[in-house]
Amino acid sequence: MPASGDPRPCSIADTLAIVGEKYSLLVLREVCLGNGRFDQLVRNIGAPRDVLATRLRRLVDAGVLAKHAYNERPQRFEYRPTQAGLELEPVLMTLMAWGDRHLRTDDDRPMVIEHACGKTLAPTVICAACGTEVHHEDLKAHPQTPGWSVTGPTTPTP
Repeated sequence: MPASGDPRPCSIADTLAIVGEKYSLLVLREVCLGNGRFDQLVRNIGAPRDVLATRLRRLVDAGVLAKHAYNERPQRFEYRPTQAGLELEPVLMTLMAWGDRHLRTDDDRPMVIEHACGKTLAPTVICAACGTEVHHEDLKAHPQTPGWSVTGPTTPTP
């Protein structure tokens, strides 16, 4: 049984430990848009330089971004998404779509993303097994960590 006060083991919490700090997802947004140079990131995100440097270091250490030299003298680097970073891009698109629906109107969206089909991207979550769109009412959680149920820690059985 989990110790009193131990949080639920969770892949969401583990992911947020890497990308949940202020500016981290905005760094990933910019790098996915092709703006991976430090000065571009500072300008487009508005983060303090020291904070941005720390976020970049953590994202590189976590394998989300890769650092590439683009100039030798003076030495300058740009950041590019790794495969792990690219796999977070749908999360960014879904967050953007949520913000567009709930925080903006159609005429004040700051950016639209065009899909290869030529239409504005409207991201949805699709079940890879059956190909249907995922809805809350279709989901059922099955905790895999011993000592945990959907409602929280379980009591040990005698």
